[in-house]
Amino acid sequence: MKIGYFLSSEEWGPRDLVAQAIRANEAGFEGLWISDHYHPWNDEQGHSSFVWATIGAIATAVPGVHVTTAVTCPTLRIHPAVIAQAAATAAVLLDGEFALGVGSGEALNEHIFGDAWPNADERLEMLEESIEVIRALWQGGAQSYRGRHYRVEHARIYDLPSELTPILISGFGPKATALAGRVGDGFCTMSPDADAVRSYRSQGGEGKLVQGGTKVCWGADEQAALEHVVRLWPNEALPGELPQILPTPEHFEQAAQLVTPEMLAEEVVCGPDVNRHVAALKRYADAGFDELYVNQIGPEQDAFFEAYARHVLPALR
Repeated sequence: MKIGYFLSSEEWGPRDLVAQAIRANEAGFEGLWISDHYHPWNDEQGHSSFVWATIGAIATAVPGVHVTTAVTCPTLRIHPAVIAQAAATAAVLLDGEFALGVGSGEALNEHIFGDAWPNADERLEMLEESIEVIRALWQGGAQSYRGRHYRVEHARIYDLPSELTPILISGFGPKATALAGRVGDGFCTMSPDADAVRSYRSQGGEGKLVQGGTKVCWGADEQAALEHVVRLWPNEALPGELPQILPTPEHFEQAAQLVTPEMLAEEVVCGPDVNRHVAALKRYADAGFDELYVNQIGPEQDAFFEAYARHVLPALR
């Protein structure tokens, strides 16, 4: 299993993200995930830059690095024809080392124009149609499209990579997993769920890429590390569909009052114990993942990269 670094656009500004991309490459991480948000989950995180500009800067700063968006929602906030153009440009700048990770989105980001937030089934229907639009435009030449949700009239993307960019689909339930198997070039999710991987493989995903993401908080003091998680990422322990339907950072802050430190300690490995970090990441390999992207929560970024380069990554490999 390859291990990459997960850049958090919600917790860090664009200059910091580029610096982390450089540091991750130097530390031996094999590629990058980068989140695509309009809002952070809460005001304590405090950032949410335009991911496509950041990807352009990373392409210049870290030549040859592979980048995947984790994930872009190509349905409401940005029309899929525009996402097709943005992703094509990113792939050109990255010399083809780019994958478009997509998902059905969260109201947190997609509500900003006042559109009604569709139910889960309709969001997946919109996602599937948006992928059709993107792939049509990536064929080159002038393209038109008329579907239930989207129309494209004589649009052409002039700057395309030499090979088609893979589209990975995020899945947190059986319907999204089935969609990924049916139309995706890969599957991505956040938990080491072996059943989800098997389900994806059995529904068209055999031989295709499976990516995972996880968060940790490396630090010399386990309690201090947990306090960083409680302050910055209490949403990690919110259950069910809440992350998809709550519309504002303020709503997430209200919901997070129900989250306890004990709940977060179950979700995020904290502290300096190398064996615990290795064990947490190895669960993804055991579940059948091909790649895993790790995000370090909080300010101890240099200590994290040093510890992972010297201890955690060698132990996993």
